[in-house]
Amino acid sequence: MRIGVVGAGVAGALLAWRLRQASRRTEVDVYAAAPPVTDATGASGGLVRGFEPAADAARLAADSLAELRADPALCAAAAYREIGSVYLLPPAADPAGPVRVVDELLPGSAAVLTGAELRSRYPFRDLPAGATAVAERCAGYLSPAGLRAAALARLASAGATIRPTPVAGIGRAPRLLLADGVTAGYDAVVVAAGAWTPALLAASGLADGGLRTRQIQYAVYRAGPARFGAFVDDLTGLYGRPDGDRLLLLGLPSDRWDVDPAGVRPDPGLVERVADLARRRLGDPPAGGRPIRTVASCDCYHDPPGLVLRPAVCGAPVFTFTGGSGGAAKTVLAASRAAAAALLGR
Repeated sequence: MRIGVVGAGVAGALLAWRLRQASRRTEVDVYAAAPPVTDATGASGGLVRGFEPAADAARLAADSLAELRADPALCAAAAYREIGSVYLLPPAADPAGPVRVVDELLPGSAAVLTGAELRSRYPFRDLPAGATAVAERCAGYLSPAGLRAAALARLASAGATIRPTPVAGIGRAPRLLLADGVTAGYDAVVVAAGAWTPALLAASGLADGGLRTRQIQYAVYRAGPARFGAFVDDLTGLYGRPDGDRLLLLGLPSDRWDVDPAGVRPDPGLVERVADLARRRLGDPPAGGRPIRTVASCDCYHDPPGLVLRPAVCGAPVFTFTGGSGGAAKTVLAASRAAAAALLGR
């Protein structure tokens, strides 16, 4: 079987590696033309944890983290930092099911905190009555770019071909039309080009399958000593983590949809909203503080979100593997394994 994977972000690189892991008889070509700007893999803050509010997403995240922690070489390549995580939940949320999933895969890592326990252990302010949290010991952040590089290195050593040629179009046969005019035929094609996926599908006359682009953005501030590890505030959308010595990375979901990934620019209004929320929830950064840097990029989204193998052409072996909605770093190890099994099973 010959499979062409378009895109070498963390999703495409891991999927190609999984295909070679699953079957050495499968020939894999990865089209890894560098995007004109930093992609989501290079820009991501890389938060990883086991807990997600939905049990199926928690299983993928916890499974991925368990595999990462069991592979010291992969941990080192991905620069994994285990600093813990806390996930703030709104009143009436019931995290019991996902926490059981996390405990199955990462025993003893996750604990549900009452409002009183949350307030006594963490410096979060202005929490509503009834708010709770899930605290995790086995969690933190990594470098998705480092994880991608490790996957590509393992892939090359396993005999796959990594091609720098850009892909101009996708045929239903399936086949790939390359930018140099050459056509390459395959038994299956997977488009894992992240934010460039919808435009490539459109240029090929294919439906986007509900995939959309959305800006991602965070800012890094000077801060005092770290008072917590990684965190997600599900009440406001604010997320963050320490970023080196006395630095704090803070972000918020963007409302800029359907953006051109090659034309992303920082959104000053979003920077201000992040700072306002941080002052309310953390008391930091101080009033009037400005970030020392702002990182803006673009990712591919799907509703419902998730990094899943999706058919792109009815009745033809052409698929997409994207739509991680800004959080693919948490689930990519398990999601790529599942996608490879599904693809080879077809």
